[in-house]
Amino acid sequence: MLIHSSGLSKVKDSVTEKIFLGHEPNAELIAILTVYFVQGILGLARLAVSFFLKDELLLSPAQMSVLLGIVALPWMIKPIFGFVSDGFPIFGYRRRPYLVLSGILGAAAWVSLATIVHTSWAATVAIFLSSLSVAVSDVIVDSLVVERARAESQADAGSLQSLCWGASAVGGLITAYLSGMLLEHFTTQTVFWITALFPLLLSVVAWLIAETPISKDAKDSNHTNFIAVKHQVRQLREAFTQKAIWLPTAFIFIWQATPSADSAFFFFSTNELHFEPEFLGRVHLLTSVASLVGVWIFQRFLKSIPFRVIFGWSTFLSATLGMTTLILVTHTNRVLGIDDHWFSLGDSLILSVMGRIAFMPVMVLAARLCPLGVEATLFALLMSIFNSAGMVSHASGALIMNWLGITSTNFDSLWLLVVITNFSTLLPLPFLNWLPAAEEQTETLTLQPASVENG
Repeated sequence: MLIHSSGLSKVKDSVTEKIFLGHEPNAELIAILTVYFVQGILGLARLAVSFFLKDELLLSPAQMSVLLGIVALPWMIKPIFGFVSDGFPIFGYRRRPYLVLSGILGAAAWVSLATIVHTSWAATVAIFLSSLSVAVSDVIVDSLVVERARAESQADAGSLQSLCWGASAVGGLITAYLSGMLLEHFTTQTVFWITALFPLLLSVVAWLIAETPISKDAKDSNHTNFIAVKHQVRQLREAFTQKAIWLPTAFIFIWQATPSADSAFFFFSTNELHFEPEFLGRVHLLTSVASLVGVWIFQRFLKSIPFRVIFGWSTFLSATLGMTTLILVTHTNRVLGIDDHWFSLGDSLILSVMGRIAFMPVMVLAARLCPLGVEATLFALLMSIFNSAGMVSHASGALIMNWLGITSTNFDSLWLLVVITNFSTLLPLPFLNWLPAAEEQTETLTLQPASVENG
């Protein structure tokens, strides 16, 4: 059977349209999706960084927790990057140069980790700069998506957000397993060298962005822009004086800021249980998929449930299920005849699903708190506040680890750390009335994905 060339062309166009969710695959869209993909694929060095800090720099669990809190700082000041990009164009361009610079900065940070970094302070600076690189590129690409969304219908704008989130998720899933497998065959320095290649993609695709330089008239309007910024700052200040905004924000901050035991558990998994990097990578891959399942469950069954109900139950269930970690920490699973690997995997999958279900209302609530006129800026500011809670979580976790005497080899009190951190997640429950009541919520909620590191 012969197929006419025009018919074949239509089939190809239809397939391409489905892949890009109805968006024409032009150069700028490819550049935007590449940036999101790179953000996801940088997880390639996630395990390498942890093993580098633990085995080569000999950091303790508490020290690693503090370091992870410090390097998250760029994600707390993201709105500043937006103001700088908008207000201080480079050679007349607001987007391209900043994306180029962020790529160069990220590559330099990973190369330094592969070559000259031999102390904890140098590692902190290098990892901080890599985090800064991703945060800046995230702000730039988000602004590009916003600019494109203005000219599109609500449905097209939503599909563009889904496309971007999907590109990041694909990058993350690809590297989830590879991050562990590479460490089985190569040194951490080699993994850093490989990772350094990806930020350079940002510098390359930046030239695909269709951006016109600022005209003289635009430069002359800087004073007008400054007045607009002052007006925006005043709107933000007025917004945060409203109880309907700052009370839910305070609740989420408390919820996010409870102590974390992640660093101690990583040391326990590798030094006590002797989990190999490849297995840890496999766990990360499966928990990433489990997180997607959690997103689907929320979207399919839970998105219309009042905030107070879903936060209350998800917090209680997460704390209860989190106590199952005690079975692994005390080696009770071995008494029950359950292998450490299988128990850890099953526990991680369940907690990942619950964790994602608990976190999805945060995104919905943050979007709903933003008043008209300052939506983008206030949303970025809220995300920065939530990310700063992560720094508090790491710091408080480090203090408790130090108090309990938990080190890279001493896990006698790890069970107590697990109990403390799980019970601390219940601390926000008395403040549930800070969240909007059911009657204050609209009947339907529109959820659009957003970028969060550590947040």
